[in-house]
Amino acid sequence: MKTTSAEVKKQKPIKFYSTGSRGTGLNIVKSPVKLTILSMLGESEMEFDEIVKNTGKSKSTISVHLKALRNDGVVSFKFNPDDQRKKIFYISSRFLGEIEAPESVEYEERKIDFIIDNIVNTNKDSVEFSRLLFHTVRSTLIQEGLCIDPILYEAGLRIGESIFDKLYADDVEVFAKNVANFWLEHGLGTIKVDLISDDKIGITSTDCFECGLLPKTGKPACYLDLGIIEALMTNFLKIDVIVTETRCFTMGDNHCYFEIEPASGNQEEVESFD
Repeated sequence: MKTTSAEVKKQKPIKFYSTGSRGTGLNIVKSPVKLTILSMLGESEMEFDEIVKNTGKSKSTISVHLKALRNDGVVSFKFNPDDQRKKIFYISSRFLGEIEAPESVEYEERKIDFIIDNIVNTNKDSVEFSRLLFHTVRSTLIQEGLCIDPILYEAGLRIGESIFDKLYADDVEVFAKNVANFWLEHGLGTIKVDLISDDKIGITSTDCFECGLLPKTGKPACYLDLGIIEALMTNFLKIDVIVTETRCFTMGDNHCYFEIEPASGNQEEVESFD
């Protein structure tokens, strides 16, 4: 039976995982049941019976799919320290991205007229080639249903690590100013860093280089920025932090907003935010 376009849109996005030396290096997961399992394990580790209950599938079905995911090096398990008879499953490989059915209608943001009006003709002296390149590649990936958010995030972490020493200052206000100046000087946008509570920092970004001209997908898109911010703040505060983008131009907002808070297990060190 031929698959209709409506049915294709209902299918879960195919996910890509890197297993490195543990397997072929790249695993493509297409099975709806496996995708459901991985979606749950992406949220938290789970015991076998929990997976069975939450999927609504039989124990034998889940067992077969978990075994296949383990053989592929995507999933692994450990024994429950309180009950050695029970296994706790978790994702043991890196999530690289996903692909879903392309949009049937071309995004305006990918059309030549949009690119000319919003990038090429915005600077009379020269074309902003870096913005042109990034926007064209990213909007084309979105159009084709390709998500590379995890790769952008990893790249951001590397960038943040590499520039931290150049921006570092002992005083948090000076450090925040250095970061803001870096963003502005390199055309990444205008950011403002605020201490919004004893254990949370907020960063507002306007004129965002990464997402300002991207299609309105309803989902956050600034994974490169997110990785950079996480690396900078983790190094400055000397604790692991979690960065969450709660507002984004691609969500219909007029700015991007990131919340930074201590990762689980670091709550006792929140005084470092002061």
